[in-house]
Amino acid sequence: MDNFFNLSDEAYKVRTKVPAREGALPFTEEMLKNLPSGDLFGWSHNVGMGWRSDLITSDQVLILTTAGGIRAEDGQPVALGYHTGHWEVSLIAREAAEEFKSNGWVPFAGHCSDPCDGRTQGTKGMMDSLPYRNSAAEVLGRLVRSLPTSKGIMGIATCDKGLPAMMMALSESKKIPGILVPGGVTLPPDRGEDAGSVQSIGSRFSHGEISLREAAEAGCAACASAGGGCQFFGTAATSQAVAEGLGIALPHSALAPSGEKVWLEIGRASSQALMKMVKENVALDQIITNGSVRNAMAVHAAMGGSTNLLIHLPAIAHAAGLKVPEVDDWAQMNRSVPRIVDVLPNGPNNYMTVQVFLAGGVTEVMLHLRELDLIDLNCLTVSGNSVGKNLEVWEGSDRRSRFREILYKKDGVDPDDVIMSLERASEKGLARTLAFLTGNLAPDGAVVKSTSISPDLFSDNGMYLHEGKARVFVDEESAITAVKSVGKDRVLPGEVIVLLGRGPIGAGMPETAQITSALKYTSALSRNVLITDGRFSGFSSGPCIGHVGPEALAGGPLAKLRDGDSVRIEIHKNKCKGTINYVGSEANFDARSVHPDLREDPDMPASVKLWAALQSTGGGTWGGCVPNTEEVINRLAPKILRKDFSANE
Repeated sequence: MDNFFNLSDEAYKVRTKVPAREGALPFTEEMLKNLPSGDLFGWSHNVGMGWRSDLITSDQVLILTTAGGIRAEDGQPVALGYHTGHWEVSLIAREAAEEFKSNGWVPFAGHCSDPCDGRTQGTKGMMDSLPYRNSAAEVLGRLVRSLPTSKGIMGIATCDKGLPAMMMALSESKKIPGILVPGGVTLPPDRGEDAGSVQSIGSRFSHGEISLREAAEAGCAACASAGGGCQFFGTAATSQAVAEGLGIALPHSALAPSGEKVWLEIGRASSQALMKMVKENVALDQIITNGSVRNAMAVHAAMGGSTNLLIHLPAIAHAAGLKVPEVDDWAQMNRSVPRIVDVLPNGPNNYMTVQVFLAGGVTEVMLHLRELDLIDLNCLTVSGNSVGKNLEVWEGSDRRSRFREILYKKDGVDPDDVIMSLERASEKGLARTLAFLTGNLAPDGAVVKSTSISPDLFSDNGMYLHEGKARVFVDEESAITAVKSVGKDRVLPGEVIVLLGRGPIGAGMPETAQITSALKYTSALSRNVLITDGRFSGFSSGPCIGHVGPEALAGGPLAKLRDGDSVRIEIHKNKCKGTINYVGSEANFDARSVHPDLREDPDMPASVKLWAALQSTGGGTWGGCVPNTEEVINRLAPKILRKDFSANE
């Protein structure tokens, strides 16, 4: 840095003035008299950025994205993004913007990039994952309100937290037209492993199940194409499906292959749809309704969605001012709606997300749900049509038949084996998606993804039963060390891994995907169970029980477990319910003190602690992890709010 002040000769060629722009802004007397100064000065900015002064009176539209990284013109990285999910988002945003511009509109663009849950697994960064969603939703909402001249909003997002945040921001902005464009999916490699299984290479190598070379090659090949969310039906893919189920994304737009022509055309079609919404004055509150939320829940159940949507969809409903789905609502939906989609990681054949798209995607799923009378066909969508009308058009469309034919010709896959009729799904033994558990270890409930448990662990009547000794951990680092170990400290077959202090108060409710992936893909651990007050990746597999409430640091009984305690788990996959119980004297258990090592994670950032406190006012985990604004205000300023002004009268 000694030569920092030594500049090239070119650097000293600094301009202090530039020629004034020719022409004049198309003001009228009424504008100058009545418009806010911000509106008037905004036009100066528009021209300053290069927009033609004679075109700036056209309707304005805002494009918000989660784009990340810096791409050269040829697509090569100048600076990497956090993940492939937002690497190509700028491309579809440009397509959308070009469509607006060619139709005489004035598009604006803003960005709020997002982190990658896969990248932060097992790191301190994971504590910021769920709090980020709320912060991003707030930032995106502020960006919307900071362009009050915009006639409509387009949100483009792909992955685990950025996409739910975008949907929350759109829901909050419900009084104006808006549309969601899913960021699509990455393509699987033609050899090697997918982006889910490859996350277990550390554990498998530690147990001697793969070589160093095999791990290195698998890691290199897994993310085969440059953009899009992971190839499995995790939280990113589920969020895209839920957006379409809600009606805020165009039919057959979720799970499109990022970077492909069809994906880019979805961007242009979404622009056309939003312009039509503006012209017809169709706002988001006409689309995001209690009925559309139930449709999204039905799509989630039918496709085997991520448990993280039990947090995200309530947050979206809350932002829209609607009834927030409760545990009983989810349980009832999962009992009513059969799973009819075979997609990784749910099985049995584990088709990739792009293959689900080719088989017809969410629209095809909803077509089957229509036949079962399980969705509200009257809900309006951003296409301008009702769900029922969309399905009528889809059923006989060339698009449907051609993509399904492509799937069969290119991959040899029958589309009806990916998205099935109820009869075929029953024949193949597809389990219902979620089971909701109670018991003396989970008085406020817990959830397990039944589809993630190997079918051979269930009895013929759909019952999973496991009783094992508890192996208790109060931090993820020690847990993964034991999972990877082959020494005396290793996790023994059949043990119940209990991970405490990972709820919102304890650690920001991080995911524990590196443990769950290890349990599925490491043969020595395939019969172990995980119980935690934290949450899981959408890819998580095996008997992994999360969202246990109350969390340990909020007085939950999970905090009293010790190594060697007997824990019994029962899961009825067809009834979508089950129990997790401490086995022994309940009186003695109740009298116990909490685990002596249980504590708030010492590395938890102050902003995460604040988020944890605020979200507790809105119902916590089962309420979407969002604050109740009025409750926060009442707690912070009760005297101001309750002041009796009558004395001054």
